[in-house]
Amino acid sequence: MDQEKFKEIKDVIAPSAVELSPNHVKIGNNFLRTVFILSYPRYITSDWFLPIINLPRLVDISIFIHPVDTGIALKNLRKKAARVEAQINEFEEKGMVRDPALETAYQDIETLRDALQQAREKLFNVGIYIAFYGKTVEELNDLEKEINLLLESKLIYTKPATFQQTEAFFSVLPLENDELKVNVPLNSSPISSFFPFISTDLTSDKGILYGINKHNNTLVIFDRFSLENANMVIFAKSGSGKSYFAKMEILRSLMIGSDVLVIDPENEYENLAEAVGGSHIKISLTSEDSINPFDVPAVPEDEDAAETLKSHIVNLATLIKLMIGNITPSEESILDKAITETYASREITPDKDFSSATPPLLSDLEAVLSNMDGGKDLAAKLYRFTSGSFAGFVNKPTNINIKNRLVVFSIRDLEEELRPIAMHIVLSFIWNLIRSEFKKRLVFIDEAWIMMKHEASASFLFGLVKRARKYFLGITTITQDVEDFLNSSYGRPIVTNSSLQLLLKQSNTSAEMLSKIFALSETEKNFLVETEVGNGLFFAGLKHVAVEIVASFFEHQIITTNPEDLLNKDKNG
Repeated sequence: MDQEKFKEIKDVIAPSAVELSPNHVKIGNNFLRTVFILSYPRYITSDWFLPIINLPRLVDISIFIHPVDTGIALKNLRKKAARVEAQINEFEEKGMVRDPALETAYQDIETLRDALQQAREKLFNVGIYIAFYGKTVEELNDLEKEINLLLESKLIYTKPATFQQTEAFFSVLPLENDELKVNVPLNSSPISSFFPFISTDLTSDKGILYGINKHNNTLVIFDRFSLENANMVIFAKSGSGKSYFAKMEILRSLMIGSDVLVIDPENEYENLAEAVGGSHIKISLTSEDSINPFDVPAVPEDEDAAETLKSHIVNLATLIKLMIGNITPSEESILDKAITETYASREITPDKDFSSATPPLLSDLEAVLSNMDGGKDLAAKLYRFTSGSFAGFVNKPTNINIKNRLVVFSIRDLEEELRPIAMHIVLSFIWNLIRSEFKKRLVFIDEAWIMMKHEASASFLFGLVKRARKYFLGITTITQDVEDFLNSSYGRPIVTNSSLQLLLKQSNTSAEMLSKIFALSETEKNFLVETEVGNGLFFAGLKHVAVEIVASFFEHQIITTNPEDLLNKDKNG
């Protein structure tokens, strides 16, 4: 390559302007500051560099290791040992109290001399330079304080390269030039703690690709069923990519053999269902698709029929309470008795084989209540759902086909007050399906905060999350309203019973709340507020990384709901 072309390349990649200051460099609109490690403790652990490498911020680290000739090192160490020994002898001759620091230094020098002489160790001059970036000088100051605190907790101290920021900048560029030349002598053992660079790694041999680890650009490949449970929670503000991520995971999970069921409050999953040949079931007041909440569940082989029926009646009573509102303890007893009698009217009782019986409808329960002492008020409250304005919503036999790998239940066209009821009915239906046939499944509940607003539905959801593992099931709860979700008495237990969590872009208020729940550092909390759409923190068990969600071109065409993308797709046919 001739010199002229080389100059042209440098002109292309060089910034338009660089502003130099004693304690930082300004490149374009970004500020850069470099610090160097000045001293180390007597002992350092293998993971001491972990907090710096895993900072969820843009940080460049350069490590320069310059070999020192063993002969020269031994000669210098011999002189140093002689000086230290002389000081110790001087203390003894003068009758002064011994200095433990001098004695320890002498022992360390002699140990190192022995190791070098026997070729068990080598000596090096080591320089570590850490460069970090910010939009303002104040941001640089805050990040420097954070780095200093992290290292000082391990008795490792740094200093900024004051008046040498230019040399420091060139030292962290990938040019292999140590222009700063601030080195500390270290032997092989402590240097080995630098390698391998210990960084949080979520790459496994099986599973699906969740994104790119922003700490080290490795792939986040994970099998959620490899953890103690396969449940997941996703928190994000509106438009931050939570549904985008969920649809991407659904697509990739289908490829490795998982069946998927989705509760879709905003009709965001219809295109995905159509693209993969899934079923899209519309739940509304006028829809032809219907689910009868009185359907009797199939009895699993390892469970008793009577216990299955009783459990179903309890869940059904929870649904009815959600429909009619708060009831007194006496009314609760009446309701329980009425549901039992409603099933008995169709010869569905614990002591009989009810596997082929025709289940009753909500109107049958209304009729039973209206003829019971104290049940007329309850029957009147059910009128809206049997003959009134909500008729047809829950008072028809089940007629949907769920024999598909992907089934999406859309509740977008329902009134706001009916959505928690619909989500409860769909989840009950899904739960009965899951218990009847053991297979690997995922359930996605978008806008789960809707259920958390009501005690009865929140309790039901928590029960499913707790029991999911037994049935080879992973439940994903997705929400944009962090406050409503976590303020529920069941919100935090759902989080703690979910081995995976994804935190995408947040508002300041939500980030503050999540910071306390997940014990986030100040940097991680700020990252959630300032990050771009599609970036976040991914938690898997005890590990967590900053992740960037990346979909392929064809995946993006299927899962995007960005209006601009949809408009361009329509224009292009």
